[in-house]
Amino acid sequence: MTIVLFNKLSARLARLTWLFSTILLVGPGLGCQKDVAGPAAAPATEEPGTTATTRLLGSTLVGEYTPQQLATHVSSIPFAAALIRYPIRVYRLTYATKTPAGQPVTASGALLVPTVPAGQQLPLLSYQHGTISPLDEGKAPSYYSSGSEIYSAVSVLASTGYVVSAPDYIGYGASKTQPHPYEHAESLALTSLDMLRAAKEFCQQQQAGLNAKTFLLGYSEGGFATLALHRLMEAEATGEFTVTASAPGAGAYHKSAFATYIMNATQPLNFLSSYVWVLDTYNRIYGLNRPASFYYNEPYATQLASNPLSPVPALPATLFTPALRAAVLAGTDQPLTRTFVANDIHDWKPRAPLALFHGTADDYVPFFNSQDAYNAMRARGATQVELRPIQGGNHFTAAPTYTLQAFAFISQYN
Repeated sequence: MTIVLFNKLSARLARLTWLFSTILLVGPGLGCQKDVAGPAAAPATEEPGTTATTRLLGSTLVGEYTPQQLATHVSSIPFAAALIRYPIRVYRLTYATKTPAGQPVTASGALLVPTVPAGQQLPLLSYQHGTISPLDEGKAPSYYSSGSEIYSAVSVLASTGYVVSAPDYIGYGASKTQPHPYEHAESLALTSLDMLRAAKEFCQQQQAGLNAKTFLLGYSEGGFATLALHRLMEAEATGEFTVTASAPGAGAYHKSAFATYIMNATQPLNFLSSYVWVLDTYNRIYGLNRPASFYYNEPYATQLASNPLSPVPALPATLFTPALRAAVLAGTDQPLTRTFVANDIHDWKPRAPLALFHGTADDYVPFFNSQDAYNAMRARGATQVELRPIQGGNHFTAAPTYTLQAFAFISQYN
């Protein structure tokens, strides 16, 4: 019986791998949008030192989907429909959180709720999405756009028996007028945690039974957000949630080492436009307020000052000023160094089981980010941390294997 169950699980996970691998990095589209007024909660309140807080501000039913309708979401992906088990309801939640400056802001996210037999209790799963370009804002989870991971892959995941909380993050959805705090650990973690709080409140209002288990998943920026969320939950939210297991993938957890890697690089780096976004975020959030000419050579400084999304060269020496490169490598620019260190999330001691997945040939987010996290956590005595190298995988080719192994990992605890 055990072998049969294992084989069935392996087959389902293999099919999930196929499904997720085809949509992890697709473009946006237009989804089914059936708006129905949902229950509104009281304004958010917070009492320091307690967990009796209110986050949920409102909800809208985006759609109700039968297994047959969900199958049409993944009709182009072989075997995906075979995984679908329950109908789901998709809601757009709005909730109270804070900007990086500590100001109240209304954020949004998607909540996917399976329709299960009465009395059945389900685990929560917080799903942190990967990088979304400001030009592709419609890919945020709460829009439930066709072609997005939420619309297809994550819907199938929810239909197998998870209540999925998928935050948009600040800068998308209800908070799209705000700049997205790209790769800012504190705000990514807080907005994800507040979404979980709102999801829990919504389920209580709707009498949707939750058990005590909470799982965390995410890849790339979502992997970084997942590890930051795990750390925040174990530090500040143990009275509200128990992290059952988390499986972040390919996140840039060791930011200070990553900065040194970039400035040392003599080979082309295709991700430098993303690093420009990181520098812009830290320059603003931490009040450095330096001009683009401080960071970039001309003509790129002028171009980026007027359009942060303008193309940049792939060679660090061509893009970054010699003074910046020298200061980062020597560690002499203390204000800037502090911004990197503030976003180093690799060195702490998790209590819940944690598996770090990463392609060994990742040329966007180097493998050392996960290796350094594993080494630091084990040195602190974390006995339930695992490093799962994906041999030969780069940032994109490793994604299918990540999906398979991450779901196999969390399934042990479900």
